[in-house]
Amino acid sequence: MRIKVCGITRITDLQALVANGVDYAGFIFYEKSPRFAGNKIDARSVRETIRIRKVGVFVNASLEQVQRTIADYALDMVQLHGDETPGFCAALRESIPVIKAFRIGDNVDWQTAVAPFIPVTDYFLFDTASVKGYGGTGDRFNWELLKTYPFDHPFFLSGGITPDQAAEISSMQLPMLFAADVNSKFEDSPGVKNITLVEQFVKEIHSSLTK
Repeated sequence: MRIKVCGITRITDLQALVANGVDYAGFIFYEKSPRFAGNKIDARSVRETIRIRKVGVFVNASLEQVQRTIADYALDMVQLHGDETPGFCAALRESIPVIKAFRIGDNVDWQTAVAPFIPVTDYFLFDTASVKGYGGTGDRFNWELLKTYPFDHPFFLSGGITPDQAAEISSMQLPMLFAADVNSKFEDSPGVKNITLVEQFVKEIHSSLTK
């Protein structure tokens, strides 16, 4: 079970994630997000940070903008959280691994909405559908829906994960569950992470998996 902490806006938080063995750090490059990283964290500092995979999160950005940001921040992966097409994913995937996010509501049509993206992505991410925006809402969707997931394609679980859900996530019988993606429930304020909560969550995930 991998762990991704999204919404990073401070280099001190990024360094703390490295120190605590977090696998992925997410940087949001969507200007409407309160966790927009573009004007808060120095690109060079991110470029020079090692021992963690850096994921850029984009919402309906142009191909040129995504590619420029990849270069500026030395990103290792991109997460597409908007209405991007399979063709857009395929173009990016020629040069970098791609995570495609899907917003899950009361039900999900796996074959129609999700299946076309299998050949052009490396991972999926399932987040909570909300009228409040494209993610980072702090809400949880019905995880029971994931029991019907029919594909052999790994995914990140997102959407309102709280610090006390480590054991529940670790015990989920979902073979393709690759990583837990946490954000707003691990903050003191938007973009300011509570590292004590992160550290506790990492320890509990790892200890649950070794039992």
